[in-house]
Amino acid sequence: MDEVRVSSWNELLECLYEDAWMPHIQRFRSPYAFRGLPNASFTLKTSLMQLGGDYAQLEGHLLRNFKKYAHRDVVEQDSIWHWLSLAQHHGLPTRLLDWTFSPFVALHFATATIECLQQDGAIWTVNYKKAHDALPYSLKAKLAGEGADVFTVEMLESIKTLREFDDLAPDTFIAFFEPPSLDDRIVNQYALFSVISNPCVAVNEWLDQNPDTYRKIIIPADIKWEIRDKLDQANINERVLFPGLDGLSLWLKRQYYPLKQVTETLQNEQPQQP
Repeated sequence: MDEVRVSSWNELLECLYEDAWMPHIQRFRSPYAFRGLPNASFTLKTSLMQLGGDYAQLEGHLLRNFKKYAHRDVVEQDSIWHWLSLAQHHGLPTRLLDWTFSPFVALHFATATIECLQQDGAIWTVNYKKAHDALPYSLKAKLAGEGADVFTVEMLESIKTLREFDDLAPDTFIAFFEPPSLDDRIVNQYALFSVISNPCVAVNEWLDQNPDTYRKIIIPADIKWEIRDKLDQANINERVLFPGLDGLSLWLKRQYYPLKQVTETLQNEQPQQP
């Protein structure tokens, strides 16, 4: 695993924007998808896996009932990819995993949880171009035909079911696709989803088998507050990423959370020296 532990804001930025220069187009265009976690020990298990039990057998039931009870006009087209995007966006356990094109949005999710400030955070970065090298031919041909690096839901619509998707290749593969712009939250978070062809394989397990596709950047707990304050000044916060009164309330709660109380909590949780 390519894991790096940064020690400063500047070093963190260098890591996040590494490999962004694309000489063939003379532009800075990072090929990475980013996912921020407040605790570096967290894995990349999907919400479906976190159900536990015989979760793979529940996947079809969850989605079928979601489609049955959701309003029929909430998706642009009646495709599995529109429904999966909508379900994931509203908290239904699925095999999708949330990512973002924005390293700053990922940093927000790595530093916004006050309860985890005493713990190291992490940013997982996946080179989706390299990850897509493992796609079955039909999907790689679709990307090549569109001149695209990631999929849209429209590009995947010829695949009608998740079982059909899983059967495209004998080996497990992962695809990244942009969800439809269902609301401002998806747009503001510069959202991206991954979908894996085996619901029983965690994304980090697939990455471990393909170590050249990713890096894990460890954010020490002692620089989280600096990162958090700089993100807030850059207007990367709950008020923007979760438009509406809920996001506004989350932002204000964190903004006015007593720093003294946080410091005392962290000190009390420090292990005692011998």
